[in-house]
Amino acid sequence: MNVEYDELAQVIASLTEGETDAVALMATIACEVHHSDERFDWTGFYRVVGPDLLKIGPYQGGHGCLVIPFSRGVCGAAARTKTTQLVPDVDAFPGHIACASSTRSELVIPVVNAAGDLIAVFDIDSNRPDAFGQTDAREIGAILDRCFAEVAAP
Repeated sequence: MNVEYDELAQVIASLTEGETDAVALMATIACEVHHSDERFDWTGFYRVVGPDLLKIGPYQGGHGCLVIPFSRGVCGAAARTKTTQLVPDVDAFPGHIACASSTRSELVIPVVNAAGDLIAVFDIDSNRPDAFGQTDAREIGAILDRCFAEVAAP
């Protein structure tokens, strides 16, 4: 199954129109993205809760790590560098944190608010190797940009 990104973007836009609460947006996005493709085994947000520290936010799937410092793992790298991390083989990623031993590949996208501040990272894990491509990163990134464009600084 491949994601119909135009349709997914329209559904998320209709569900979140006018919403500016970051957690409400995160919960809705995590749900809709997670159920849009069978490749997505864990889909959710890690919120910036302090200097160089992420804490689990709304997600779909099995348990996740509760706290991730910016200095560790794929999520930490995305937060630290504010760049999308597209990892075809998590075992080859230095410092990967195995929140679930079944994860084989990962896509993590930084999430910024209206002021341009990093407020979270959006993490998608797959039990399949090399499950994600540039299209996934670009299209999901665009959905996140649109949804969080009106979210004010905390």
